[in-house]
Amino acid sequence: MFNGIIFNTGKVKNIKKHKNSIYVGVQTKISFKNKDLGTSICCDGVCLTVEKVNKNMLFFYVSNETLKRSNFKNLKLNQKINLEKSLSYGKNISGHFIQGHVDTVAKIKKISFIDKTWVINLKILDNKLNKYLIEKASISINGVSLTISKINQNSFEITVIPHTLKLTNLKNLKVNDLVNVELDIFSKYMYKYNS
Repeated sequence: MFNGIIFNTGKVKNIKKHKNSIYVGVQTKISFKNKDLGTSICCDGVCLTVEKVNKNMLFFYVSNETLKRSNFKNLKLNQKINLEKSLSYGKNISGHFIQGHVDTVAKIKKISFIDKTWVINLKILDNKLNKYLIEKASISINGVSLTISKINQNSFEITVIPHTLKLTNLKNLKVNDLVNVELDIFSKYMYKYNS
């Protein structure tokens, strides 16, 4: 479980592609030791298990299921990704509950600016998930806890403040980029309960 408050990024330094999976090496300034093997790290919103630690490098196996639901199938060398260690009991939860179970990807349709704030318009590629989009609900974009500021007919908007841009890879987004989306867990469960 994560809270989507990002303080660290990593850089993809190694990608080994297999038929239905990839093995990824990420360089990071976060300190990890061999005792951390098997722990969960949120990588651009995707919960991955640390398989190997080598100095400042972390290695992860990415399954076919994750490749189908995330933008990891388009991962590139030297790409910057957001990193978050899993929550520990007693830690402040400043964002919202994020599982790292990415639901789908969304395409950036437009980026506009209000002073130093970015207003990003996105379209979810899997239309059947639009029913979970609720104005002022929480949403995870590349693992960052954000709020849906507006719902349009075929898209939604998020507002990203300068502090968040400074600490995350969202500042690198461009029109037509794909981002990982995890919808608010409570929206999904409430919808299922009321169906």
